[in-house]
Amino acid sequence: MTRINEKIRAPQVRVIYQDINLVLATKKALAKAKELGLDLVEIAPNAEPPVCRIVDYGKYKYDQSKQKK
Repeated sequence: MTRINEKIRAPQVRVIYQDINLVLATKKALAKAKELGLDLVEIAPNAEPPVCRIVDYGKYKYDQSKQKK
């Protein structure tokens, strides 16, 4: 199950955005995503810390559905 934005419950997450890869507090990661006008999407919830990507969620879902076909 994919979690987005406020549904992410981990205290900190690894954030991937373009060529940036760093660990942030979840609140700071959410603030950065909102500042960019994008969403924070959890892509690897079982990693330590969970891995999230800053993306346009609508486009992300569209790309995921295309990959399944």
